[in-house]
Amino acid sequence: MIRLPVPFAAAVLLAACSAPTPVDRPFTGDPWPDIRAERILTLLPEAMDRAGVDAWIVVCRENDNDPLARHVGCENAGGEAPFLFFRTEPGIFSVAVSGPGEATALAEIGLHDEVVVPSDGKGTWDLVRDALDRFAPDSIAVNSGGSPIADGLSHSQRLRLESGIGPDWSRRLVSSEPLVVEWLGVKTPAEVEILRRAAALTARWQVEAYATVVPGVTTDRDLADVLEARMAEAGVGDGWAPAQNPAVNSGKDRGHSHPTDRVIRPGDFIQTDFGIMVHGTWVTDIQRFAYVLAPGETGPPAEALARWEAAKRGSRAAFGAMRPGATGYDVDLAQRTVMEEEGSLPVPWSTGHPVGYWAHDVGPSLGGAARGRTPGGAQLRTLRPGMTFAFDGFFAWAPDDSTTKTISVEEMVVITPDGAEWLTPPQEDLVLIPSR
Repeated sequence: MIRLPVPFAAAVLLAACSAPTPVDRPFTGDPWPDIRAERILTLLPEAMDRAGVDAWIVVCRENDNDPLARHVGCENAGGEAPFLFFRTEPGIFSVAVSGPGEATALAEIGLHDEVVVPSDGKGTWDLVRDALDRFAPDSIAVNSGGSPIADGLSHSQRLRLESGIGPDWSRRLVSSEPLVVEWLGVKTPAEVEILRRAAALTARWQVEAYATVVPGVTTDRDLADVLEARMAEAGVGDGWAPAQNPAVNSGKDRGHSHPTDRVIRPGDFIQTDFGIMVHGTWVTDIQRFAYVLAPGETGPPAEALARWEAAKRGSRAAFGAMRPGATGYDVDLAQRTVMEEEGSLPVPWSTGHPVGYWAHDVGPSLGGAARGRTPGGAQLRTLRPGMTFAFDGFFAWAPDDSTTKTISVEEMVVITPDGAEWLTPPQEDLVLIPSR
């Protein structure tokens, strides 16, 4: 167990959360432009092949831009700006159609093969049609579908797109969702290393924050304030909505929610669900659990320890099921099988989800095995090397007739050719907080 003595010793905390990668080095500079170019060059061709599309059109605009604007280089669009990607035999050929001001900057960045500007003779959609005529794609992906990340084309933009390219090309439009999932779901080695450093920092800060807890005095909100101060000091952002990050909960289950003024007391399990954003692009999602000892206790009661070990066993079963070719359903089934064996109440949450650009990124959903449900969609997608996930091991029980409490051991991994690899060492023991 990780015991926090009185006075709390920072050296003990650092040792407990040590990681194989340096976590104190600040996240300076901007690696995104080079990584983005690499992703378009090396990952987009295969993603288009897997999705079965020959072209992809992303229509960008000012103020309310497409969720994928930054991924394709049109984050600074002024007026309506279609960006086109064609699958050619050598790889990807990209065409940016942009107004004259933005076009100068786009040409300087050098991300796209061509930057073309509307003139008196040809408008935006004339240039789009010219590109389509030149490459003659059989299928054209546009940003629409069930995933919010891949559904950035508004209704009015869709109408202008179809009017602009004409009925013949419009008949070849398909949803970009399969393409977006295939492309964004895999991270490059450079991205994995960034996530590895960020995950180590996320986990370490959580354990360090537990050192500030004074049972009977500290509230969940106080504990959240400690982590928010660390983020501000380090210059990193929130992994998700700031009002719910971190989600600190020492009481009954509350799901994804804001921390309250509940006072932490002996016998509590404290759940901290926390994520940070680094370089303005990559995010983490990790949970760490503590247990508050009663006065005179040197370890948690047997029942509390058994619940922790049951949740951890489910986590490790899920980890063992994660390998290339496995489906998200397979991983969820492995974890839920352990839950049933351990006598856990069922939980409404999936075992895990992709993480990287968003806390809930695109890719296979580690779910679908709950009783009474039929797996489908993202739950049946297969895992591939380079995919990154956050996932839980669950154990839930009912403290009384009206509430539930759940331990959810959440860790981050990357899929490798042989299985899965932790992005930061997993939590093996409860953090123990003594009472004064």
